[in-house]
Amino acid sequence: MSESVSMRCPVCRREHLYAAPSYPCECGAPVCPPLDRHGAPTAVTHQVWEEAWVAVECAVCGRKAEWPQPELGCGCGTVLRIPVAGETCSWPEPEVDTEVDAPAPPRRAFQPITIRTARDAVTVAALYLRWLGYEDIRRADQPPPSGIGLAARGLLAQVDPTVRPASPRDVECLWLAAMTESAHCVYFSLAGYTAEARTQADSLGVPLFVLDLTGTPQPVNSLADELDGP
Repeated sequence: MSESVSMRCPVCRREHLYAAPSYPCECGAPVCPPLDRHGAPTAVTHQVWEEAWVAVECAVCGRKAEWPQPELGCGCGTVLRIPVAGETCSWPEPEVDTEVDAPAPPRRAFQPITIRTARDAVTVAALYLRWLGYEDIRRADQPPPSGIGLAARGLLAQVDPTVRPASPRDVECLWLAAMTESAHCVYFSLAGYTAEARTQADSLGVPLFVLDLTGTPQPVNSLADELDGP
């Protein structure tokens, strides 16, 4: 966790002490967006995907990736966007023994993020896809009929943060969209799937995941098990 900074809500003038959460880099080091101690938070009136992410460089391996823009909910109902200073996290770089070439470590366990909002569900799906090895996660060019569409090279993903189980039509629409782009696809649902949707996914080859509230995607079918495996 980064150092706490004091922020004042521009609407109600209430003071908040805020510390940005850290996220696991692919190298295993924690990455934390560096906060601008002298900047002022701004009120978010409309969520825009491009503005909800910030590029941060890992201080250990130098890898730059997109992470959730720090935000804070004020008691008055205002969502505050916290300013970020620079792009390099402030975690110290550990000493590395260069005399011995260590073998490549196995993939680290996925670090979950508690899901409280629809945006949290999308964030977890994006981080999970990055953990699986997909890079340049972005919002899909064509939005799906329901939920949020994510895209990466050779992949389309659909995140459904509603309380309605996904239907066969939802699964088929994702599969058709992926077919038109010659891409693989994967579905994330907060409320799970109907029995018919699971059957449809198995016949079309669509991996299904359920997002539990702890923030850990759980495989639903064997295709998802294969994707989740080492």
